[in-house]
Amino acid sequence: MDEDLVARAVLAVVMVGAGALVLWMAGAAASGRLGRNPIAGIRLPSTMASDDAWLVAHRAAKRPTVVAGWCAIVSAIPAVLPVPLAVVTTAVLAGAAALLGFVLYGAKVGSRAATNLRPEG
Repeated sequence: MDEDLVARAVLAVVMVGAGALVLWMAGAAASGRLGRNPIAGIRLPSTMASDDAWLVAHRAAKRPTVVAGWCAIVSAIPAVLPVPLAVVTTAVLAGAAALLGFVLYGAKVGSRAATNLRPEG
C-alpha cells in the first residue's frame, strides 16, 4: 500500500476518533451519565470535590469541549482530499492545537464554575 495513503488514513482515523471521543465525553459528563472517575473528564481538585462540582464544571465546559471535538474532526477532512500530504499534516497539527486549546479553556471554565459552587468558609 502507498505510504501516502497509509499516512492519510492514520491521520484521519486518529483525528476523527479523538474528536468523536471528546464529543461523547462532553455530552456524557454534562448530562451526568459520566460521573466522577479517575480517567475521563475535568479531574482537578475543584471538580473532584463533589458530584455537584463535577456536574456544574462539565456543564460549564460543554460548549468549548464540543468545539474542541469538532476541530479535531474537521481537521481530518484534508486527508480525503486531493491535496499534498504537507497540507494534510498541517491541518492535523492545527486541529490538534485547537483541540488542546479548547479543551484547556473548557477545563478552566469548568474549574472556575466548580470553585464558585463551593461554599465559602
